[in-house]
Amino acid sequence: MSQNPVTPGKNVYCGLEADSHGITLVGRIVLDAWLFGLIPDDEDCKGWDMGRMQNLMNQVEAKWDEYDALPSRLPPELRERHTEIYAWATDRAKKRGWNPELGDDD
Repeated sequence: MSQNPVTPGKNVYCGLEADSHGITLVGRIVLDAWLFGLIPDDEDCKGWDMGRMQNLMNQVEAKWDEYDALPSRLPPELRERHTEIYAWATDRAKKRGWNPELGDDD
């Protein structure tokens, strides 16, 4: 089971760099925001409150809606960028102990 990427009592995101493995719901918002150019690639959203993260999530969802939420429907340049970002994130997560197989508690 992954650690909660939200700092208890403060209701702020710890940032993608400090996220347990980065493939959390909140971490994927950051990855997809990079994909669509909603935030700079060096912004990991550390210290963002959940209201701000919700706003970013809404923007990410609106972008995905343009492509029916399917990476295969992205234009070639975005599809390539998606592949690169998620390959990097998956490799990074595995090095941090992430197992893509869900356990009974997940």
